[in-house]
Amino acid sequence: MSRPVVLISLESPHSFWRLSAEHKRSLQASFPGVEFCTAAEEDVPYRLAEASVYFGWRFEPSWLAGAPHLNWIASPAAGTDHLPVAEAHSAGVALTRSYGFHGRPMAEHAMGLILGFSRGLFTSQRVQRNRTWWKDDLAEEFFDLAGSTMTIVGCGSIGGHLARTAHAFGMDVIGVRRTPPVAAGDGITWMHASAVHQAVAVADVVVDLLPAARATHHLFDHALFTACKPGAVFLNLGRATTVYQSALLAALHTGHLRGAALDVSDPRPLPARHPLRLHPRVVLTPKSSTLCHTYMDGAVAFFAENLRRFLAGQPLNGLAEVPDAHFPLAGG
Repeated sequence: MSRPVVLISLESPHSFWRLSAEHKRSLQASFPGVEFCTAAEEDVPYRLAEASVYFGWRFEPSWLAGAPHLNWIASPAAGTDHLPVAEAHSAGVALTRSYGFHGRPMAEHAMGLILGFSRGLFTSQRVQRNRTWWKDDLAEEFFDLAGSTMTIVGCGSIGGHLARTAHAFGMDVIGVRRTPPVAAGDGITWMHASAVHQAVAVADVVVDLLPAARATHHLFDHALFTACKPGAVFLNLGRATTVYQSALLAALHTGHLRGAALDVSDPRPLPARHPLRLHPRVVLTPKSSTLCHTYMDGAVAFFAENLRRFLAGQPLNGLAEVPDAHFPLAGG
């Protein structure tokens, strides 16, 4: 019987998002009966003919035609909206996302942004060049995290990490998803997706961790932003398509929202004169919430566990669902 072939294409200008020689040696040592090959992304379509497993950032639907032995596409990313989930399913190929290691850097990122608003750090940075003293301004705008409420819309694995971090600051956390845990014991107050308007109405901080799907497209619209508690801070670390940006701008212009922090935008990057880029109470980060020096270590460990399952004929972790019109508020 021929050895299973795993084709890997994990290139990046940043070392923490790139497969290292040590990662490959570790995989080969753990799975001596598997052949591991690496390829540049442009060469992947020509190297898939013998592969039974592909592990990489990107996979084009057209590549399936040249991969007759492919059984599984594995991605180190938490989201799958950039991958051919439906096409792979039709071809009988499993497609998995990864989870568990994105949560820590994203929780740190979110709390950094929240602290920037709650402690007036963004205001201070903005006015320090033109004013000598602004303590009274901060006395009017700061808010305490202890005793405040965070609502996480799309509260999955990443949301769980964020909730634990928020709890350390004394915050109460509401998690919104389509299938709330029955008895989680995690300190999160769970609410069903159908109660999302009620969940944001009591939140001082609203965090969007939603995936991209037909059901989540512009979920944060005029009605949902209007339902938010006056003076709330809004963060989007999920997908840009989940937010109707005109509605967000309207909520900021009227002062209904205290501020917004966006790690994603549509388009990306925003044009130089875009209203969100110029708004004094909007902070943009360049999809950097997952920056983490141990990212690929976590990605390879997750893949290795799934490869063990694959070789043993066991169910894979992180199987992607075929996109549909349901209400996918599970989050990353």
